[in-house]
Amino acid sequence: MDHDPPEPAGTADGPPMLEMRGITKRFPGVVANDGIDLSVRSGRVHTLLGENGAGKSTLMKILYGLHQPDEGSIHLAGEQVRIASPSDAIARGIGMIHQHFMLVPTLTVAENVALGLGGRRGRADMGPVKRRLAEVSERYGLHVDPDAQVWQLAVGERQRAEILKALYRDARVLVLDEPTAVLTPPEVDDLFATLRQLTADGCGLVFISHKLHEVMQLSDEITVLRDGRVAGTARPSEVDRRGLAEMMVGRPVELTRTVVERTPGEAQLTVESLDVMGDRGDLAVEDLSLEVRSGEIVGVAGVSGNGQRELAEAIFGLRPIRSGRVRVGGEWTSTPTPSAVRSMGLAYVPEERMRDGAVADFTVAENLMLVDYHREPYARAGLLDRGAIARRCSELVGRYRVKTPDLGTATRNLSGGNIQKVVIAREFSSDATAFVVAQPTRGVDIGAAEYIHEQLLEKRSQGAAILLISEDLDEVVQLSDRIIVLLEGEVMGELERREFDVNRIGLLMSGVTAPN
Repeated sequence: MDHDPPEPAGTADGPPMLEMRGITKRFPGVVANDGIDLSVRSGRVHTLLGENGAGKSTLMKILYGLHQPDEGSIHLAGEQVRIASPSDAIARGIGMIHQHFMLVPTLTVAENVALGLGGRRGRADMGPVKRRLAEVSERYGLHVDPDAQVWQLAVGERQRAEILKALYRDARVLVLDEPTAVLTPPEVDDLFATLRQLTADGCGLVFISHKLHEVMQLSDEITVLRDGRVAGTARPSEVDRRGLAEMMVGRPVELTRTVVERTPGEAQLTVESLDVMGDRGDLAVEDLSLEVRSGEIVGVAGVSGNGQRELAEAIFGLRPIRSGRVRVGGEWTSTPTPSAVRSMGLAYVPEERMRDGAVADFTVAENLMLVDYHREPYARAGLLDRGAIARRCSELVGRYRVKTPDLGTATRNLSGGNIQKVVIAREFSSDATAFVVAQPTRGVDIGAAEYIHEQLLEKRSQGAAILLISEDLDEVVQLSDRIIVLLEGEVMGELERREFDVNRIGLLMSGVTAPN
């Protein structure tokens, strides 16, 4: 880079690096932030906790210049400032890793990093950018191909690119919004080592996560938001995970779940000798076979980018199958399409809810009815029955606890967890017998995750066959009857519930086969 990073400010003896005082932000029908105070000191990690819709992301968007507060003030090293835009925030030494990726899909990783850096005729010299990027990547263990176009990357790789972009710019105050959502436990450990190195260098971090064990492990201070207000503050030494969860949602929360063993029925979803090509023209899934039976959850574990996305898309007909075939119920197909597999009894919860699961500009009601709008009783003689649709949508919003001002709200205005609830409500309320569910709780809060897990187990108890694809190993282990481990698109191992061992699964994810 051509400039030196801003000098550290806000030492333990001086004013905080960052203070947000009395921040209030209103949107139509909702007060997202209501008089929130937050301070971050040099060399400290301040964690923001709260359910989706509690106001965390709005508060951080205000800090990053994406929104302006209606009331309150921001202070950096004791000086009141107005942050007018993200470029203004970056110039003041503030970096942000967003929960929803902010990368340009048609540009390479290096080009995304270089955006806004300037250079000759407004264009950055990519040679120094790539060299610097390689240094940062190597230093922090965040390996991603700088020449790969973002649209070709798996979700986990995109997250690494976001982290690299922020670290590249030497931010002194770094906001991390759900940075571990797509990382494996070893990758989280590596990231935390990186974050500790940053705090040792004097950076102040704002860490947003729903994973309470991570919060307890990393934080120096914790602020809990609920319904746009500060519900409480604490240090890890003063509170336990259960206390934090209760502070977040205002009621006791079940942090662990017991899966009652049951005998599965007939196979409802079968994949046979599947080969699927990736976006880069390589083989992303190779000779993969699996079976999911009625009343069974089969978990797919693996590091991001090892064929999980391609497998799910191929089963649901969103990606061509090179060879092999899929059976849903009693019907085989080697050329599945979404409409065909839906008619065969398959439902799909995709890993990227805003790209594949919902239409951002559609209303909540429109997204809930995307699949069934043309069927009776919602349509008669080619005309929509608005009353029947409104009753159905109201029922689903209530049953699946979707927090929305009304059914006419644009889906993009909901929190990530509530958008996921809309997708799950639509898919789970169908009469499907088999489900492909990818990353169901990525980036959602504890209350929403608890409810989604309840719904998965309820579907299992009703006899559904569920293929659960998740990079959250705790989730896979907790919910699955069997686990299949993927590495580079191939099955490395298959474990029955009695064989579950996190260390063994982690080794298989890394390509190390261990004896039984």
